[in-house]
Amino acid sequence: MEGNVYGAAKAGGAFDLQNFLQQPHTITRIVSWVFSIIVFGCITSEGYMNSIHSPNLKCIFNQNVDACHYGVAIGVIAFLICIVFFALDAYFPQISNAIQRKHIVMADLGISGVWTFLWFIGFCFLTNQWVSTIPTPIIGADSARAAIAFSFFSIFSWGLLICFAFKRYRMGAEDFSEKYMDPTNDYPPYPNVAENYQQPPFGNAVRSDTEEYKPPMY
Repeated sequence: MEGNVYGAAKAGGAFDLQNFLQQPHTITRIVSWVFSIIVFGCITSEGYMNSIHSPNLKCIFNQNVDACHYGVAIGVIAFLICIVFFALDAYFPQISNAIQRKHIVMADLGISGVWTFLWFIGFCFLTNQWVSTIPTPIIGADSARAAIAFSFFSIFSWGLLICFAFKRYRMGAEDFSEKYMDPTNDYPPYPNVAENYQQPPFGNAVRSDTEEYKPPMY
């Protein structure tokens, strides 16, 4: 259908998978999804180690378990967010309500902004803890560096999602009215019964005849 409502055509058209996968925001979301898998995958697989003196696992990042927990948490949640919005992007053209489209775009914009900030914090946190790690041969060093690197890349991928969401928000509803018009306003108001009421034409005449009539006296 013609027109554009928050970055997508009006509802009613057939879903085009090839065109959907070629859209810039779809590609960026898939890339962000892959980056999140790499980050939490590297930390969960080789981010914990134990010494010969203790069976307890310790975080590879300066033995600070909070660093590992933070990296895994934002990676897993980012992974789930990408799946949810990937499904919403696929279903987006079928949504006929412009207000619902607006809410989805605003949610995408807000969440992308929050996660860009969280990835920046994660990159700084992991880098700081890795630099503070005692320089000894570490088995999972490559995984630690990969987690840091893809945390850095995620800052830019989620930043691009902010740009795409903001662009869709700026588009708005070009040929689509978000305001609901009450159909009852199209009809003229009911006539005022009190104002248009007229007394019967013979009411006064009957009353006057009754008043003038006097019965005969016997």
